[in-house]
Amino acid sequence: MTSPTDVWERFARKATPRRATNAAGADTWLNWTQYPDHGPDESVLGPLAGKRVVELGSGAGANLAHLATLGADCVGVDIAPTRTATANHTWANRPGVRFVTADALDHLDTHPNTYDIAYSIFGAVWFTDPRVLLPAIHRALRPGGTLAFSHLPPSSTPPPADRVITQQHLPPQQWTNLLDSAGFTRIAVEFIPPPATHRTGTLLGRATRR
Repeated sequence: MTSPTDVWERFARKATPRRATNAAGADTWLNWTQYPDHGPDESVLGPLAGKRVVELGSGAGANLAHLATLGADCVGVDIAPTRTATANHTWANRPGVRFVTADALDHLDTHPNTYDIAYSIFGAVWFTDPRVLLPAIHRALRPGGTLAFSHLPPSSTPPPADRVITQQHLPPQQWTNLLDSAGFTRIAVEFIPPPATHRTGTLLGRATRR
């Protein structure tokens, strides 16, 4: 039987490396959308220096490594061992960042009241039942901690019933209701318009632990 780890391992083995530098010539940066050099930056997360940060679905680690350069103490969690190995190999020489192989829920459940910031860029928040994941993130955040996430806009097409991993294509109001029920406040869920040459935007959510 195929497991979520199997699915993500297959994806990891086909993933292509990120560009060495962005349009500004920087070798680390954070990108919330599916388009290069587009959309908001790390300022969505608020001040970063001295903050404990966890990325849920950290992939090859480029976004998280950037936050470490800004003074954050960073942990990347990914279910695929290949992704963790790639991230550690690429960023091991950068202080303030480490990567672990784990299911996001398992990691959160064993780290209560630990993080100042949790975020997911097309990561675990997009692929995990929010009725289970959002309360787990709430428990892992310290009071006043920040959650931010991005994924593709909602879809009206239901996923196949037998799919191992289901994308949580939820509209803004549904995310708002779920975040409120999980104990978050100062909730903002919005769409980032795409570049002029594309049609599909990006959903971006942000909330604060009560």
